[in-house]
Amino acid sequence: MTDWTTLLPVLGESFQQTIYMVVITVLLSGAAGLALGVTLYATRPGNLFANKGVFSVLNFVVNVIRPIPFIIFITAIAPLTLIIMGTTIGTTAAILPMALMAGVVIGRVVEQNLVASDPGVVEAARAVGDSRLHILWSVVIPESLAPLILGYTFMIIAIVDMSAMAGYIGGGGLGNFAIMYGYQQFNWEVTLVTVLIIIVMVQAAQLLGNVLAQRILRR
Repeated sequence: MTDWTTLLPVLGESFQQTIYMVVITVLLSGAAGLALGVTLYATRPGNLFANKGVFSVLNFVVNVIRPIPFIIFITAIAPLTLIIMGTTIGTTAAILPMALMAGVVIGRVVEQNLVASDPGVVEAARAVGDSRLHILWSVVIPESLAPLILGYTFMIIAIVDMSAMAGYIGGGGLGNFAIMYGYQQFNWEVTLVTVLIIIVMVQAAQLLGNVLAQRILRR
């Protein structure tokens, strides 16, 4: 029989840790990924700020980091995490690898959505004499806003998954709770409850993203 009187406070603390990791990671990686994605788009050959050198370097970095499974990535950069964060264990320490991985993936998502924008709109803006920077921020990004929101929604869900995996190596949160009190103690009830909480979080994020995207499309 599961002693929920003892476990509920631990579950509550684990939930707060997960929210903390996800929110901070979304803010950091969201901003960094947007900057990376916009730069990748703008410096592509033939685009507004075409620069083969910058594009090639950034594209190479993204292609190297993005395919690495997160559970391997978080251990591979442990020395860097130790230097920057002072430790490799704990909720705060887990944010660094989460933000780096998510930022790279968001960068690619942003780039792909911007590339899919209507080139005719860009050409029309250039024809009337708009500056390249104005076109980028006032035409290209707003034109791609709905798919960008859906892309960010996807990444929020992926970051929730990352936070669960971070628990496997002492990152805290719901992942750590499920492993310590569920898997390691063969308590499938605890594991099920944790999974249900994560499902609710994911569904809430997806619903919010869909609503925002629909509102933008209706404008």
